[in-house]
Amino acid sequence: MSNIEIIIGSQMGSAEYVAEQLADDLNTRSLPCNVHEQPDISDCQSNIWLLVTSTYGAGDYPENLLPFISQLNEQNDLSHIRFAVIGIGDSSYDTYNHAAINSEQLLIEKGAQILLPTLKIDVLDEALPEDTALEWLPQLSEVIEKHI
Repeated sequence: MSNIEIIIGSQMGSAEYVAEQLADDLNTRSLPCNVHEQPDISDCQSNIWLLVTSTYGAGDYPENLLPFISQLNEQNDLSHIRFAVIGIGDSSYDTYNHAAINSEQLLIEKGAQILLPTLKIDVLDEALPEDTALEWLPQLSEVIEKHI
């Protein structure tokens, strides 16, 4: 069985925490994960990726994700990749979840196939980001099991 590559883009730690919670839950579902806090495309050997990212500043990628995004830009064909994206942002900003939106668009442009529409988590909601992500996770697990 293929591992799920969980790729983290986190400036202040919230996306990292959400990703860790998701990894724990996926492991209990017998869907093993590799968590990448400093992602490098050469370390992402599986064809299933889950990108969990916050948005920083004026719609920017978190600093730890910038090298990975540069590596993605250099790729010509990611048609073997199936992916999902979780964005964590603040809807009071015009650039709400732009890192997640831009990541999804970039992966699609490179030929990767999206498994589910991007989950956009608003930190202004009452629910904790990790709770919202964990509620969404069974949908992703079901789709992943069909592709493994």
